[in-house]
Amino acid sequence: MKTSFKYSLCALAVSSLGYSNVSFAQQSDEQTAQVERIEVTGSRIKRNDLEGAAPIDIINRDEIAKSGFSNLQQLLERTPVAGTGTFSTRGNNQDSTANGGAAISLRGFGSDATLVLINGRRVAVSAFAENIANSFVDINSIPVAAIERVEILKDGASAVYGSDAVAGVVNIILRKDFDGAELSVSHGGTTGPSYDETSASLVWGTETDDANATLILDYFKNTVITGAEMGRFGTADQSPYGGQDLRSSRGFPGNFIVNGETRIDPGCPAAQTFGETCVYDYGPSGMVIPAAERVGAIFQASQSFTDTVEGYVELSVQHNRSQAAGAATPLDGDAGLTVPGTHPNNPFGVDIAINRFRTVDAGARVWDIESDSLRLVAGLRGQLKGWDWDIAAQKGRSESMQTGSKQQGWVRTDFLQEQINLGNYNPFGGTFNSAEVIDAITTSLVRRGESHITAYDASISGEAFALGDHMVSVAAGVEYREEDAFDQPDDQFQRGLIFGTESVSAQAQRDQYAAYVELLIPVADELEFTVAGRYDHYSDFGSTTNPQLTMKWRPVDNFTMRASFGQGFRAPSLAQIGLGPSQESVFFTDSFRCPTADAGNPACAATDYTIVFVGTEGLQPEESETFNLGAVWQVTDEFDVTVDMWSITQDGKIDKNDYENVYNAECNNQSSTVCLRLAPLPGQTLGELSRLFNSYVNISSQEATGIDLSTSYRLALQDMGQVRFSLDWSYISKFEKDGIDYAGEYNYPQHRWLAAADWSHGDWGVVTSLSYVGEFEDYAAPDVVESTTTRSIDAQMLLDVQARYNVTEKLQLSLGVNNLLDEDPPFAIGDGDADLYGYASRVHNPRGQYVYGKVSYRF
Repeated sequence: MKTSFKYSLCALAVSSLGYSNVSFAQQSDEQTAQVERIEVTGSRIKRNDLEGAAPIDIINRDEIAKSGFSNLQQLLERTPVAGTGTFSTRGNNQDSTANGGAAISLRGFGSDATLVLINGRRVAVSAFAENIANSFVDINSIPVAAIERVEILKDGASAVYGSDAVAGVVNIILRKDFDGAELSVSHGGTTGPSYDETSASLVWGTETDDANATLILDYFKNTVITGAEMGRFGTADQSPYGGQDLRSSRGFPGNFIVNGETRIDPGCPAAQTFGETCVYDYGPSGMVIPAAERVGAIFQASQSFTDTVEGYVELSVQHNRSQAAGAATPLDGDAGLTVPGTHPNNPFGVDIAINRFRTVDAGARVWDIESDSLRLVAGLRGQLKGWDWDIAAQKGRSESMQTGSKQQGWVRTDFLQEQINLGNYNPFGGTFNSAEVIDAITTSLVRRGESHITAYDASISGEAFALGDHMVSVAAGVEYREEDAFDQPDDQFQRGLIFGTESVSAQAQRDQYAAYVELLIPVADELEFTVAGRYDHYSDFGSTTNPQLTMKWRPVDNFTMRASFGQGFRAPSLAQIGLGPSQESVFFTDSFRCPTADAGNPACAATDYTIVFVGTEGLQPEESETFNLGAVWQVTDEFDVTVDMWSITQDGKIDKNDYENVYNAECNNQSSTVCLRLAPLPGQTLGELSRLFNSYVNISSQEATGIDLSTSYRLALQDMGQVRFSLDWSYISKFEKDGIDYAGEYNYPQHRWLAAADWSHGDWGVVTSLSYVGEFEDYAAPDVVESTTTRSIDAQMLLDVQARYNVTEKLQLSLGVNNLLDEDPPFAIGDGDADLYGYASRVHNPRGQYVYGKVSYRF
């Protein structure tokens, strides 16, 4: 084929992710001849095309616009390569430790195993870690209007980029070299819950022969969806729908210890009575999607000083606001609250202890979260005797503050005890106490976190020497990086005055330096190899060296084989190595006190117990190996197919000890120092579970294998335009964790795909896309997941449609619907902890049908 064939192969290799992809085959020979050499994610060596030995998906700016999504997280979670561990502000609550943030998890290996870059460089991690101690890059800090394209490397790349590139790399390439101005405004809303999104952006740029500057301003806002609006998907009592009743044992009214026995409040309504427990439905109090507002600005500029030297700068600032909410403060025997017999409202007439209670009259607990990020890169680049060189420095900062006011439901136990003793607070009969009393028992809270990065890098690349008739290209470089992070909870948490809410304490810092080299070795016109290696040294755990080898073989013009093998690592996160006393709440049943379900046994009521974590010394880096074997077949100029078989193995993964294993080993012992219990009541051998101590260790292993398939076909309709069909499919054949295969099990669907048909004719266009998530089994405990077959959670297919019209060369209108058929998430009984509301929240989105419109005008 001609030169244009090479670029149509490129279009195939970087599939469209279900949206219309740029087809380089459509470019003229004159255009392609002028394509500059560029650096593609996964390699430091500049090439004349995007096609390489590594599998890369690219989502360009047009495809982002056609998706109808207003933020990066919404877009990435729909890609077939995304998996378990992808998270967002959806479901933020008082127990989340990364409220306000969002992250992508490639292949389901976790957000900490996916490296996120901006313009090929690292950025500061979020100030608040996810799930207690998993650091991640908050993709909510990257405005969609600033993105030129997203490159997703579906292969390990530690030999090129270092730590975290275990399951792959997401490289966000920002817009630059823009001349003129462009204004875009969009608004949309759901047809069910009262939810809407508004976004606006302004892009301005100017350029001359030797300089350019681009400024991007972006604004995004969404309203809230509360659990109360979600009907069956907003209640913890899923028993009417075939699920479990997981209403909390910390009720309103509550129950009490009276003369050594558990007694229910006489005022408990019959519908809430479970033996001697008064249960409470906390679901309606939560935020399914919290309100959020984001404002950002990005400035990029370059200036040529000579014909071979150019200076450049990148500056980005982002301010995000969001909320998180949960039910009113839950209290139990751990709080040590008592009611004297002389209390004017005490129906028992004797001194009693509060056993289970919730201060519903103080209101739901609400967090306000504000995050600020700053990133500055400055550097010089140029050419010297045929070699490209680049020297740069970077400063980055992420700051977050999480606050709760006295009006947002935050109760202090000592203040509450004081008001009970004075006879002012009535904890009986579901009484709503006066505003003055509520003000006396509540407090304000502040959690602060910061992370910083200072980095310097220098690199060089070019053709080094001849090997027969071909030139061997080399890239080499050095890097130095300093990082620090801290997460400081309010001291009222640390003093044990606030109950029922997770808290994180962490502080650490380190420095790291690295050197790498990469060689592109063409041994024939049809065959080339790439060899890469990288050495990293960390001040806290030592050194690691990681190699990578890739091969690309083109036996005929329209068919290419590719393969890669690499070793990788992930350094312990700063939150993991610097973790102080931190708490999370987990729902489970104390089976040692409730061996069989019994409404008359208070221990059988659903309860969220406290698990306390502390840092572990001597954490070592996780190690990984990745393998990929694929083929690219350009059947015709209109039809292409790509297939890749991949495998990832990760050993020594830093993870929590499974709390169930710790519970089984320690909690049948009243004297255990790992599983702490309160003093048993008369006739009991085990007291109420108070807290369970746990830690992070190099304990886990993960191994996954699968197949990716991408194909596209362009159909000309003569005088009716053309249609481009595309399909991206990902299949996981195995996802083994700690010796247990989770493929097809809870939260691990084996099949995901995106299909699209994009019709264009003149100024008109319509794109229709289908996103599919396959069925998977409902939850089973890890020790029985392989031996037990649970019910199947149905597959889900969502239909999106968008129409666009170019009114003039400068004005474009778009109108679309996401989830056109208003599909509900498939029913799931769930795991009884993170998923309580009848669907798998880490896989399915309950938002429903969403209608939007967009206007773009270019000046």
